Amino acid sequence: MKHKLGKAVMLLAVFLVLAGCSQSNHLIAKSMEKEDINRSVWLAYWDLDAGGKDLVKMGNKAGKLVYFGAYYDELDRLFIPAAIREIKSEHKRKKMPYESYLSFVNDKKVIDGTVVLKDTEVLRRLLSNEASMDKHIDDIIAMTLEGGYDGLEIDYERVWKDEPVGQLFLRFVNKLYPRARDKNLKVRVVLEPNTPFASMAFANGPEYVVMFYNLYGMHSGPGPKANKTFIQTLLTQMDSLPGEKSVAFATGGCVWGSNGKKQLVTEAEAQVLSATYDVVPQRDKDSQSQFFEYENDGVHYQVWYADVKTLNYWSSLAKERGIYKISLWRLGGNRDLNKII
Repeated sequence: MKHKLGKAVMLLAVFLVLAGCSQSNHLIAKSMEKEDINRSVWLAYWDLDAGGKDLVKMGNKAGKLVYFGAYYDELDRLFIPAAIREIKSEHKRKKMPYESYLSFVNDKKVIDGTVVLKDTEVLRRLLSNEASMDKHIDDIIAMTLEGGYDGLEIDYERVWKDEPVGQLFLRFVNKLYPRARDKNLKVRVVLEPNTPFASMAFANGPEYVVMFYNLYGMHSGPGPKANKTFIQTLLTQMDSLPGEKSVAFATGGCVWGSNGKKQLVTEAEAQVLSATYDVVPQRDKDSQSQFFEYENDGVHYQVWYADVKTLNYWSSLAKERGIYKISLWRLGGNRDLNKII
């Protein structure tokens, strides 16, 4: 009897150990699954060649490919740049594995061929009443379906600088989402850092992509596009958003001259400058951005930019807060994207 009882106890112990191992393995697998970053990348119509090379570097580390993008002509009509149409067709022929989105931006091409960036007046006109808003939504959905995209992205900026426009934008997003989903289209909505997250009743459903950049840039003096404090503060502010939440980080950087001139640069362009003027970039502790200074023709320049180590550091701060959807603005002129984690 004692022998049988001992054997039963031993079998029970083995079962519990195996069950424990199985449960442990399951938890580890779930943890690894949770920690997998879902990356989205923007491909801009004015830099398709360099952007395409970056996309190749990333390989399967990019999951969503956002084509940037559709904007407006002088008559407030949406159009897609020919270069985007062509590259989308090429990707379709090659059966590229990415989930595709068409981005809609409130830039406006005026009659002399120049482009007005982030034009809120075009939004005021298009969203001014229910009939106009409904037609705008119909146009967006039709253009997305015609292009064979999996989803659409709304990247309307500066809307919060004008409260009436902001309210119209919110109503537009909340109306757009269910109508897009009725057509089996996914929806991403890009939000600026100054969005009043807590006081706006955003609909549950879209993927909300918050811009974690422009802490410093063309509007300011020298500094990184983001740093630890900026990122952590914004992560807390966006907690009130419903549903899927994503963070967007910016590649490249900016050059500031003592003569007041400022210019955006890619990582590759910044590295050419450092080599040309024989200066070694330093890494800022708080942002993990690279920076250096140089002189040319009596003008003092300061350069700040992000590389893959910067991007990985910023992403780690988001992961610490449970955000695993990361977007990169933008492809083109980046090095070592194969090392992104």
